[in-house]
Amino acid sequence: MTAAACEISGLSAIADRFDHVLLDQWGTLHDGRTVFPAAHDCVIRLKEAGKHILVLSNSGKRAGPNAERLARLGLPRSTYDGILTSGEVTWTGLRDRTRAPFTDCGDACFLITRGGDGSLIDGLDLVIVNDTRDADFILLGGLDDDLTEPDLWRDQFARAAARGVPMICANPDLMMFGATGLVPAPGTLARAYEWLGGPVSFVGKPYQPIFAAALAQLGNPDPHRVLMIGDSLDHDVAGARAQGLQTLLLADGVHRTTLAGASDLAAATRKLAASPSRMPNWTMQHLAW
Repeated sequence: MTAAACEISGLSAIADRFDHVLLDQWGTLHDGRTVFPAAHDCVIRLKEAGKHILVLSNSGKRAGPNAERLARLGLPRSTYDGILTSGEVTWTGLRDRTRAPFTDCGDACFLITRGGDGSLIDGLDLVIVNDTRDADFILLGGLDDDLTEPDLWRDQFARAAARGVPMICANPDLMMFGATGLVPAPGTLARAYEWLGGPVSFVGKPYQPIFAAALAQLGNPDPHRVLMIGDSLDHDVAGARAQGLQTLLLADGVHRTTLAGASDLAAATRKLAASPSRMPNWTMQHLAW
């Protein structure tokens, strides 16, 4: 099927089109406070229909902490088959050191995470430094709500960029849900570092490595029988389309200002996408069966 942003009211309408599901997390399954009731029901129905379900997230935290959070929010680990995060892919890369950008980034790490989370470096042979002037590389995994504005980092980043210190961004998302609504996410901060002249490597959606790892975790199925569900045209849809996956965009997420409540959701989605590379196969308001 050619991607054309056809509107559906629930996944049951297209359940025969896919065998495997990649589910975005924030904005798709939950809002950081609770799992959406319709999304919870949908995951159960997908499981009952025999679909393989992998949560695929740009979280800079590793898979374990994310699974624990999902359970606290109301989605037990038994309801889906696995979870893969950009943080997990980053941690594995830093452990193995077998491919760029991890092979030659050094060992002295300036770490930026949300809530002081250390899972991104647990068990790794790294030296954590408190000043970018002492860093071999910057590892950006998450941001506290009060530190999302790039201007707050300008001085530290300008010094690091002047030295050519590489940054590994383990969460390419540009916007995220904070306590006050949508706020800049790590991807925006990484782009600001690029603007200052710093070299940045991104790990996560829409980049190929996380999709390759996800397909491998599913047993390398036919990509055309895999459906990516998410709320971002730039990350979920564009990334999955580039790998030959089918895509479904949810309107009530990062694009809610433009799409939520649109009288013709399919037309509004096509206008917002503006490019075949960002055009989903289907769209609907929120995740539902």
